[in-house]
Amino acid sequence: MLGILGQVTSIPQSMRSIDITAPGGPEVLRLASTPVPRPGRGEVLVRTVAAALNRADLLQRQGHYPPPSGASPILGMELSGYIAELGPGTTSRRQVGDAVCALLAGGGYAEYCAVPEGQCMAVPTGISIRDAAALPEATITVWANLFEPRRLFPGDLFLVQGGASGIGTIAIQVARAFGARVATTAGSAEKCSFCLSLGAEVAVNYRTQDWAAELAHWSQPHGIDAILDMVAGDYFPKHIDLLATGGRLVHIATSHGSQVTTDVRVVMIKRLLITGSTLRPRSVEEKSSLARGAEKEVWPLFTSGQIRPIIDRVFPLEQAAEAHGWMETGQHTGKIILECEEAAVPATR
Repeated sequence: MLGILGQVTSIPQSMRSIDITAPGGPEVLRLASTPVPRPGRGEVLVRTVAAALNRADLLQRQGHYPPPSGASPILGMELSGYIAELGPGTTSRRQVGDAVCALLAGGGYAEYCAVPEGQCMAVPTGISIRDAAALPEATITVWANLFEPRRLFPGDLFLVQGGASGIGTIAIQVARAFGARVATTAGSAEKCSFCLSLGAEVAVNYRTQDWAAELAHWSQPHGIDAILDMVAGDYFPKHIDLLATGGRLVHIATSHGSQVTTDVRVVMIKRLLITGSTLRPRSVEEKSSLARGAEKEVWPLFTSGQIRPIIDRVFPLEQAAEAHGWMETGQHTGKIILECEEAAVPATR
């Protein structure tokens, strides 16, 4: 770590991290001391400034979503920080001391994390390194499902369910910046108002309103061109009804269940595309390619101020249990951040 006089101190042998003592509620998370990982071939070691929470972290803590084979068992699928060490086989694209944010298969809830070089992205100009922790997972998810495969176009009517979520707040802003007309749902009047401030044309409170009827009225007579959905279950047939001819329904989560039914004849008559994806199990090559696309096409929107990360609350690393508890209340808007202490400058071995 660089001291006040610029001297370089060595990377420690151990680090603070968050351990899951047993599958369960937030109380099973505890602060632990674990060895600092060494970067493998094609990897860099990042000294963590901050990590962002994702719903998948809650599922992993509960024992429902194990990390992919070979991934760190430590929670955390995105972080920001400084490159502390280059592993063998890395390119000249990144250097020790570079400020980066990164997409992970695991390992973010710790002071250091080994990350494939290709999954690191520069911190956008104008975004603090702490807030940059909120960008990789949501931005790449939106890019990978709507723009990299070209499922959303200028002038389209677009619906994102859960507009006040981390992914929702990014989806609203990016879709609007790329010329779509945006509608969304949220669970309170306050959240709906916030979604409108981000650029949504319509925001429906799904707790107090018939969201499907409201959105059918908004989109008539054309219908909705593309839907980004995190719900599935009983929402599925309503989405089929709402979609325009040639519409696209993209699933990225299943909070209301993964089993759905539909009349396939409607899908055929409307010529619908029904698809979905997961991000965490993808190969390093795929994730690296998606990261380059998001960095090239979306990062300039952050730099110009057209879009911004939405940070709800920041907790210190040792309060990971409290952060998980807050996420489980569903009261947050945007991303929840865990911040590591004394991680504002790079270190080397």
